[in-house]
Amino acid sequence: MIEIPLLTIIGGLLTISVRLTGLMLFAPWFGSTVIPVRIKAGLVLALTLLLFPSVGHGIGAYPMVQWPVVVITEFIIGVGMGLATNVAFEGAQLAGEILGIQMGYSLVTIIDPMSQAESKVIPIFYQSMVVLLFLCMDVHYWLLRAIGKSFLYLPPGTMHLSGLFTWTIIATGGTIFGLGVQIAAPVLSATLVTDVLLGFLGKASPQMPLMVLGPAIKSILGVLILIATLKFWPDLYHHLFVDSVTTGEHILHLAR
Repeated sequence: MIEIPLLTIIGGLLTISVRLTGLMLFAPWFGSTVIPVRIKAGLVLALTLLLFPSVGHGIGAYPMVQWPVVVITEFIIGVGMGLATNVAFEGAQLAGEILGIQMGYSLVTIIDPMSQAESKVIPIFYQSMVVLLFLCMDVHYWLLRAIGKSFLYLPPGTMHLSGLFTWTIIATGGTIFGLGVQIAAPVLSATLVTDVLLGFLGKASPQMPLMVLGPAIKSILGVLILIATLKFWPDLYHHLFVDSVTTGEHILHLAR
């Protein structure tokens, strides 16, 4: 029978829990303020106990002077995985902000169920739809599987903050703006074309009340096109979620 020192067991449990805590705080849905802190803490504890038999054997007892560095690096690993997966959510949020202004809903606000703060209605719609797709596609299971696999190819205490690692994180964050514009493209294109046509119509017939009709036309057209594009969202976000989880794993590979 193999005897494992108590300090090694405690150190392994703490190391696993720190990496999971970083994921729970910044990953989509897991990091939502709607989920109580005690539920997140209980989930971290349960996952730690589940992961320890399979990955705990590779985690040794670190000297006390190394613990601050190990805790910080493990937390960064979890945060990096969570933020990489959050790119799809941030892109959808940005798309909602753009279309909220373009469609004339910038002053319409409701309570955001994710943050419990007052937010604009179009970004909340986009965010709610993405959360539903996230859960329906079991992406939260993908995240948990990815963070579990990370202990195999990036054991605790082996992380190195290289220049390529830092640049990849910055480049991943920079894709949010382009992703938001791509998600908003169908409705954004239609409303921009409507603006141009209304401008020409106003020049041709100045007596028409376009200041009154213009916002209503853009709003109705935007809603209709948004409804028509909803059927393409599952395929679109499945692709985005796969890319985001793959990107998160790629970033962790660069830290070896």
